Amino acid sequence: MDNKVRVRYAPSPTGFLHIGNAQSALFNYLFARHFNGTMVLRIEDTDLARNVDNGEQSQIENLHWLGIDWDEGPDKPNAKYAPYHQTERNDAGIYQKYIQELLDKGLAYKDYATEEELKEMREQQKANGEPPHYDGRWYNASEEDIKAAEAKGIKPTVRIHLPENHVYEWDDWALGHIEFNSDNIGGDFVIQKSNGLPTYNFAVVIDDHLMEITDVIRGADHISNTPKQMAIYEALGFEHPHFCHISLIFNPATGKKLSKRDANTLQFISQYHRHGYLSEAIFNFIAFLGWSPVGEQEIFSKDELIKAYDPKRMSSSPAYFDQRKLDWINAQYIKKMDVEELADRTMTLVHENDSDQAKRVADLNLDDTALKALLVKVIKIHQRDVTKLIEVLDHAWFYATVLDQDLSYEDFGKLDAAETKQVLLAIKDGVAAFDGQPSAADYSALIKQVGKDTGVKGRSLYFPLNITFTGKSSAPEINEIMAVYSTTTNLTLLDRALAALN
Repeated sequence: MDNKVRVRYAPSPTGFLHIGNAQSALFNYLFARHFNGTMVLRIEDTDLARNVDNGEQSQIENLHWLGIDWDEGPDKPNAKYAPYHQTERNDAGIYQKYIQELLDKGLAYKDYATEEELKEMREQQKANGEPPHYDGRWYNASEEDIKAAEAKGIKPTVRIHLPENHVYEWDDWALGHIEFNSDNIGGDFVIQKSNGLPTYNFAVVIDDHLMEITDVIRGADHISNTPKQMAIYEALGFEHPHFCHISLIFNPATGKKLSKRDANTLQFISQYHRHGYLSEAIFNFIAFLGWSPVGEQEIFSKDELIKAYDPKRMSSSPAYFDQRKLDWINAQYIKKMDVEELADRTMTLVHENDSDQAKRVADLNLDDTALKALLVKVIKIHQRDVTKLIEVLDHAWFYATVLDQDLSYEDFGKLDAAETKQVLLAIKDGVAAFDGQPSAADYSALIKQVGKDTGVKGRSLYFPLNITFTGKSSAPEINEIMAVYSTTTNLTLLDRALAALN
């Protein structure tokens, strides 16, 4: 493949970037970067009634967060191909030129059927057991009928006329050879709505042709659109691009396509960011939804994925969303990342204040210096056991408010009371003797010395400390947790634990 590759990601601002959008964007990105091609961002915004506020901006911001960029788009215009919003392209008359060409050639026609008539036609077809299709009633209509319809003020749509028993076929990067017969795709279909705007299937063909798109990479739910688009390509004498229809993402619990009604699965990329998933991990995870590399490697950097990407290894089977695998991948990235970088990213979540965990930490009212110091300490303790950054925030909030927590001392009952009291009293004396803010190393040395002085070792030494400072018999490095607290807090916790023993 040469360096003339041009692909596009073309979202509609009718919603925010969800996992399926991100999958399409990511594979277009990998394709373009692997083949040293060009990636285009195009905004398909002609569905005016469904466009949402900030839909486009949300798409752009979350694509950037994922690490996906593009070479051309509204923010990076190339005069040869601009504009990049379909509404602007429509205002410039780009689509009308080709609509008129098809009308002039007799390959398209105006349809004056009303919504009521079309509904009646569909109901009759259903009653007859026929698949829904347009019956071509306005093809070759008489001048008299056209004038009568216009006199009623009916605004027509424009439909393309399909040849009979014609095969539309292509070799799909993911699915192999696919073909449709023109008699089975619903009849002559609308290419221009009555409000003058082009339909999706028409506009996308014109845009892809004029923008010289060589490969169209999109979800498998677009397969039924492809023969319609090929009909337009052929009618206008355009060469169609190569197609790749990506596996749809399925919910393994239901065996069905992932749906917004799947309450236990995050849908939007902004939610993954909000919950403390790392963008690198999400990128890595999505790359395996519909594609697999050679070999058994599972953790890839973006550059490694670009190098390894091969469109011939796109899957024809559904891609199942595995939440445990995502959490595992995210945990691997967290374990390998620099502590300072993780702290900075976690601070960003606090500043964005967009989750319950972030709000609780923000309510601590720590300045950035104190917050960063707290997060660094927490990450050093829990970097090996958290799967996402909101868990870091949970730990940070717990440690910062430990004196307000209702710690459980039930597990003291499993220990020797006299021995436990001896350990805690010795630890209390050592903490009280510290000058300033002790370090984790200081607390480690204290614990070892107490063990030596009392002769208490292992479980009998550490379990009482875990319970005292966390309320649980199992905890990470207890000396590091003690270093998060002030000496005053540690002394208070020791007093409470000793009181629970009496």
